[in-house]
Amino acid sequence: MNGRMHIREDMKLQATLFVAATVIACAWPGSEVKAQQSAQIPPVSQQSSNAQRVMLDRVTAVVNGELILESDVEAERRFAAFQPFSETEPTRERLMERLIDRTLILQQMAMQPQAPITDAQVDAQLVRLRKTIPKCVAYQCETDAGWKRYVEEHGFTVDEVRERWRQRMEVLTYIEERFRMGITITESAIADYYQKTMLPVYAKEKVTPPAMSAIADRIREILLQQQVDKLLDDWLNSLRAQGNVVMMKSGEETP
Repeated sequence: MNGRMHIREDMKLQATLFVAATVIACAWPGSEVKAQQSAQIPPVSQQSSNAQRVMLDRVTAVVNGELILESDVEAERRFAAFQPFSETEPTRERLMERLIDRTLILQQMAMQPQAPITDAQVDAQLVRLRKTIPKCVAYQCETDAGWKRYVEEHGFTVDEVRERWRQRMEVLTYIEERFRMGITITESAIADYYQKTMLPVYAKEKVTPPAMSAIADRIREILLQQQVDKLLDDWLNSLRAQGNVVMMKSGEETP
């Protein structure tokens, strides 16, 4: 569930989907074909130019025959630095749940090809991201040199971050298209949320609330997100139940 919370946090960064932040922010590691399937494509974390970093590729989970490696978990941890609205130190359990859920989604995406995310779309989001990460200010990430320093300090190359972000966008688009369409938020639901949820908050802060008409679209996005969250949770639970997800314990061999 914690991993799914991160997907929702990521999705909040998407202006078209939630209040943005999220799906989950990153390119989504775990989509590579793992070692047991051929070793043709090493995990992205192994491709880092940071040569002194030692990656331990112990198998940590198997998702429908696809391996999640220790290096994937480590890369996911480091990539938290590119997610300005998520926790800075995610727990290992949260990282694992995130990777497992993401792998399940990517496996479904492979069976339902969609239009690719263009370079221009990726670049536009990265430009905004560079201005959003609080710690980027000290690096002057708005400049290419500053961004490169920030990226490399976290064990990635600029190209690796770019491709991870592209994959993240693809996942969030897939989730939007699968779950958002067909959901209807009624005017009565918006009014109910305004009266029972928002007005008490403004009253507590002793602030004059805006008119409902002024924030109706914002309320609609919140209610839409809640429904998508529920559908996403139910779907991922179903994928886990139908598939074969194995979490490896320390010293345990791959089945």
